[in-house]
Amino acid sequence: MIPAAFEYARAASLDDAIARLQAAGGAGKLIAGGHSLVPLMKLRLSEPAVLIDIAHIPGLAGVRESGGVIEVGAGTTHHDVATSDLLRERCPVVADTAAVIGDPQVRNRGTLGGSLAHADPAADYPAAMLAVDADIHLKGPGGWRVVKASDFFQDVFTVDLGEEEILARVTFAPARASAYAKLHQRASRFAIVGVAAALEVSGGAIRPARFGLTGAASSASRLECV
Repeated sequence: MIPAAFEYARAASLDDAIARLQAAGGAGKLIAGGHSLVPLMKLRLSEPAVLIDIAHIPGLAGVRESGGVIEVGAGTTHHDVATSDLLRERCPVVADTAAVIGDPQVRNRGTLGGSLAHADPAADYPAAMLAVDADIHLKGPGGWRVVKASDFFQDVFTVDLGEEEILARVTFAPARASAYAKLHQRASRFAIVGVAAALEVSGGAIRPARFGLTGAASSASRLECV
């Protein structure tokens, strides 16, 4: 099927993108890699009047560490997350998760922010974000706010993200003792069920352990340790 007609605009900055969202009056959608939005548009399940391209905003992509905190920009592709030496060394669960998303074409175009904002119930990243207890940084007309991953994922394709807000980056502490594994659907590679684990080991004891689950309910969730 052919998507409905739309206008296209390329944002030069986060503030520019937010202004364009406001001007669209609820009829605008952000696009970076497009692997979540474009299929919906082709089926006419989403018919935005304006597509706002944020893929070229300076500083929106990249993996870095500062002050003992890892930051991953929302525009970072799955491939760059999966192959990041910093993540593979300091927080392997995030790199492991990115490495099993879709296929090479998806990993080279899809982005962390797009996947988190779309919040497919079978998506991989939400489980990892819950396991590392990530902070999700959002910017809107009123400025910045930070949402814990445990509060961000609310229901099927539903997250704590305002209509005029942009998911800009995620931050989390390193977790060397961490990993992700999933049983995947053979055609789509989406998780039938996926579990991310992040452990903190001190004095030979695990304290604490955090587990994120995806694919098994209407949204990703944190498993309680008993």
